[in-house]
Amino acid sequence: MTETTLLHLTIDNLLIRHPYANDFFSLLGLPCEARHLTVEAFFSSLSDERLNDLGLLREQLEPRLRAFISQMEDLRSESLPTLQNVTLCGGRDKDGRPEDIRLELHPGDVVSVVGPTGSGKSRLLADVECLAQGDTPSGRRLLIDGNAPDENLWLGGEQRLVAQLSQNMNFVMDVSVREFLSLHAESRLVEDIDVAVGQIFSTAVLLAGEPFKLETPVTALSGGQSRALMIADVACLSASPIVLIDEIENAGVDRRQALDLLVKQEKIVLLATHDPLLALLGQRRLVIRNGGIADIIETSDSERALLQRLNRFDRKFAELRDCVRQGKRLDFDLGDFLADCLPHAEQGFLD
Repeated sequence: MTETTLLHLTIDNLLIRHPYANDFFSLLGLPCEARHLTVEAFFSSLSDERLNDLGLLREQLEPRLRAFISQMEDLRSESLPTLQNVTLCGGRDKDGRPEDIRLELHPGDVVSVVGPTGSGKSRLLADVECLAQGDTPSGRRLLIDGNAPDENLWLGGEQRLVAQLSQNMNFVMDVSVREFLSLHAESRLVEDIDVAVGQIFSTAVLLAGEPFKLETPVTALSGGQSRALMIADVACLSASPIVLIDEIENAGVDRRQALDLLVKQEKIVLLATHDPLLALLGQRRLVIRNGGIADIIETSDSERALLQRLNRFDRKFAELRDCVRQGKRLDFDLGDFLADCLPHAEQGFLD
């Protein structure tokens, strides 16, 4: 874009091409009614007093705007963090006994982390989150594509490899769901923010099973709604290829759909859980005891068959939960309920 073209664009048209330029004009104090002006006309309208406050000369405005757009375009063109595999190298348990493991994970893998409360599941997730290099109490190490990770991958920002969804989701910003999602979309330099917001919102409502609106304040969301919103945001918008989830079972979220969504986005998912349905959804289970990985269990064919039967029970119990939420009476025959849960061949035991 030449200097002349840039100056002769209306601000509205410029923002259609480069939405992030709104930040530049906001700094200059652009009033809403002035968006129809050309860039040149708006620059000419700024008072000398305003320019003095900003420490700018009028002739500096166009080069500064051009440099701002160029920098943001460079950010847009930066490649997102990608990986072929992550290798978890064993450390030690609380008594110093070594973990004799070397676990390789690939995009689309779901690994469950199981064990009693206090066994060390959260410690394992924390090691993955910080890309541990033998510098945590467990002594574990993470390799990215066979090498120690570059520090830029964990220092922060959108280049982080790991996104974490903790047990407690507490929003501190007093904004609506729409504003919250728009801010994240803008930070990711998404071109069509409205489309991105709509996709994330509809996905979140589907996962939560409990309707809420785009204008709902994020601080007014229930625990399940908050968790669903963040899962949808991570799946649809976050560039992080590794997702850590700590106990999703009590959040009022459609668990299977949530995991399916993340897997479709080629995320590596590590899931700490006490729920047998979630544990069996993973290809492997890391068994944690006394702060260490005591075993790695591959999900067997017989366990997958069991999962199908358990899912039938779970769907029926979900129907009962919905009845309770809606204030209905639970008036049903237990025999009919169990018969609905089981294939015909398995109903003999009911007699």
